[in-house]
Amino acid sequence: MNKIFFSGLFVLSALFCIGTAHAQAEQQLKTELQKKLGSNAKVRSVSPSPVAGLYEVLVGNDVFYSDSTGKYLIQGEIIELATGKNITEQRQADINRIKWADLTTANAIKTVRGNGSRQLAVFSDPNCGYCKRLDKSLQQLDNVTIYTYLIPILSADSALKSKQIWCSSDPYKTYIDWMVNGLTPSGKSDCTTPLDKNLAFAKSYGITGTPTLFFTDGSRFPGAVQIADIEKKFSSLK
Repeated sequence: MNKIFFSGLFVLSALFCIGTAHAQAEQQLKTELQKKLGSNAKVRSVSPSPVAGLYEVLVGNDVFYSDSTGKYLIQGEIIELATGKNITEQRQADINRIKWADLTTANAIKTVRGNGSRQLAVFSDPNCGYCKRLDKSLQQLDNVTIYTYLIPILSADSALKSKQIWCSSDPYKTYIDWMVNGLTPSGKSDCTTPLDKNLAFAKSYGITGTPTLFFTDGSRFPGAVQIADIEKKFSSLK
């Protein structure tokens, strides 16, 4: 009995030592890469990749790879040939995922069509051309609830328009009048708005461009996504 106990203890101790050694090696590689990349690029984590001797390096919200010495930083995709699975693409999607519950819907312009059963969050700048293109396309959706979070990141005029939209008596109508119909917002801009909170949220989740869409499973779609792709995503959530 004692032999079995001490044998098991030895195995656990050995595994702990190996785990500690791996953690130290990853931390050392992270430090080395951060030193070489400088302060403009934040190395968030270093961890083993599915390929022996290759490490996944998370810089901001982007996936790179490195050798064990930090001599090389590799930009590219790992594809598992047996299944055709794009491991890098899946990992990138996981990194960009958010918790839907983290969204504060009170800070968004809300519109409901049909039964409103399908939910979508959109981060938008009122001076963003791609956002206007997306909003025109979104008019085709039915049975949907859309939460539009204004994040004025393009110019001072974006901030003014965002305030005028939010402060209007009907923010959604004012927003669509501008984004779809080209009617410039006017009126007061001195009411209390959630713009600073939306900008802080965007920064914390690495939302650096507009439009950016989120679905209830937390998945992120950047850019003026095609309606067909939105419908396909909605179908996958059923």
